[in-house]
Amino acid sequence: MNAPADIDPRPLLVFSHANGFPAVVYRKLFAALEPAFRVRAVPLFGHDARYPVRDGWTSLAQQLVDFLQHTCRDEPAILLGHSLGGYLSLMAAQARPDQVRQVVLLDSPVVAGWRARLLWLSKRTGLGERFSPAAVTKNRRNRWPDLAAVQAHFASKAAFRQWDADMLHDYSALGTTADPQGRTLAFAREVEYRIYKTLPHRLGELARKPFVVPVSFIGGRDSREIRLAGLGATRRLTQNRMQWLDGSHLFPFESPLETARLIERAVQIADGDCHSSFKTCSL
Repeated sequence: MNAPADIDPRPLLVFSHANGFPAVVYRKLFAALEPAFRVRAVPLFGHDARYPVRDGWTSLAQQLVDFLQHTCRDEPAILLGHSLGGYLSLMAAQARPDQVRQVVLLDSPVVAGWRARLLWLSKRTGLGERFSPAAVTKNRRNRWPDLAAVQAHFASKAAFRQWDADMLHDYSALGTTADPQGRTLAFAREVEYRIYKTLPHRLGELARKPFVVPVSFIGGRDSREIRLAGLGATRRLTQNRMQWLDGSHLFPFESPLETARLIERAVQIADGDCHSSFKTCSL
């Protein structure tokens, strides 16, 4: 019996963004995913007073849980997250597995073991800040006279040279907002800094036993974050459902169309639609 014409058969996919990058900046990735999924996203983490940035990000994870409950009306969703968003997706799935079908992590390697203990120590002492993105964030430029100046600024930075042209344009135009002085970052520099300073150090516990829902991982081959975090806990958590793409930690901005293809494949594999025994694949 066919489904009624007014019911969209595409599964619900809820996206959570990386630190410093509002969800709207990913719109080219969303457009590439839309044929297969109904894409929804939390617009901005860390900027709602109801969900303050605290150590371990529990309030931010609650923001995602509440989004699933109220905006998505408790419909079980595939959770997709980039960096920060991947960790929040795991935390939300752990808290409410009844609202989650599966989790797909985009360059969100789980820190465990001695690395997790080192992370805890660095938070307590502040000694690790100079080696983390927090150090750069603290003094990041956040104002420009106009949009042309924003675009010129980011285009000149080495970190953005591999970005897809449309994604870089959207980051300049949609990742900033107008103010009396010209343009300013839509994602407050101070919030980005606090998020980096409060990284959860106990996520490795999630990999000690089978997770409550299937988890997949897509990583950038040149990701510094993966080299720092290691992959042991992530392999256990995902049961080796791992795929790789050329690029850095920011590969969704560098290769959005290829990233969408791997996301769709990851979802199919976790659902058991491709083949029963998963082997690591890549583009």
